[in-house]
Amino acid sequence: MENHVKKFRIEKNLSQKELADYAGITRQTLSLIEKSEYNPSLKLCLQLCYALNKTLDDVFWIEQLEGATENEKN
Repeated sequence: MENHVKKFRIEKNLSQKELADYAGITRQTLSLIEKSEYNPSLKLCLQLCYALNKTLDDVFWIEQLEGATENEKN
């Protein structure tokens, strides 16, 4: 899963620690999320979106498989 967490965090002038504290996670976990090395739960995605004042569509997305049929993409 790809994301714009870091981009929006910087836009809001928040440190990793501040955003992580708001979401109830460690700074290390947030760092992994920002690098797309950890896929957060839906609940955590929503907490991050609320903190960043963005929608799920703004922040998170999944790259579609190349050559996948329409049914496989959905």
